[in-house]
Amino acid sequence: MAKRKKKVRTRFFLLGLTSMFIICAVTFTIGKYWIEIIDKYQEKKNLDRELTSMKEKEEELKVDADKLQNPDYIARYAREKYLYSKEGEYILQIPEE
Repeated sequence: MAKRKKKVRTRFFLLGLTSMFIICAVTFTIGKYWIEIIDKYQEKKNLDRELTSMKEKEEELKVDADKLQNPDYIARYAREKYLYSKEGEYILQIPEE
């Protein structure tokens, strides 16, 4: 009878040890996946912000491209930016403060 109790105790001990190992492994795996999910969520938020910024820049560039199709705009832009002048025009540059 003592042998049988010892055998049952050994089985319960091994079953408990195995159960604890499995529980720890599952908990570790779930934790690892949660960390990956959180990292991906943060990455998605950053990429969404970057996408919004790039869409705004794209809109600005489209507007600039449309403006550059107009010869009057190009002429005015060249005069302002590169100090080109028409014949008989004088350019006075005023320093910005």
